[in-house]
Amino acid sequence: MSSSSDTQARPGADGHAVHPTEPSDYGALNLTYLALFAAVVATARRRRDEASAIRGRDLPPLGLATFALAKTVAREKIGTWVRDPFVEETSEHRPGAPRGQGLRHAVGELLTCTRCVGAWAALGVVGLRATSPRAGRLATAVLATAGINDFLQAGFRYATERADAAGG
Repeated sequence: MSSSSDTQARPGADGHAVHPTEPSDYGALNLTYLALFAAVVATARRRRDEASAIRGRDLPPLGLATFALAKTVAREKIGTWVRDPFVEETSEHRPGAPRGQGLRHAVGELLTCTRCVGAWAALGVVGLRATSPRAGRLATAVLATAGINDFLQAGFRYATERADAAGG
């Protein structure tokens, strides 16, 4: 298991700082994302049917679905199996510091950032919706409903904490 000191620059043998990642590590992630994006665009262009069209009214449920998926991968216990090779976990199975160096560390950084995972989740959710509309609508509905539930649970928790604080 690597230590949390892997996340910060440390002196190398020549006394210069050694960073856990290089720009090329982030470049590899960006190239992978762009290749997947291009594949989704190419597949969607070939479809050109009414069912695969994404309209403005589709954006809110797609956004909620992306939120729910990104939060699950980046923050929830159930996403531990995805993060484990790249991220140290706390005893409660919550994400900690990225592991290792190079690409492994960069992926760990990505997997602990809900906004970063959100970009990849959006690519997956929108890609599924555009390339397989029926399955995409079903997945979007499930994930968007989970996202709404998440907001409702947070609102309920906030309201009960406020009520408890006011009454006690």
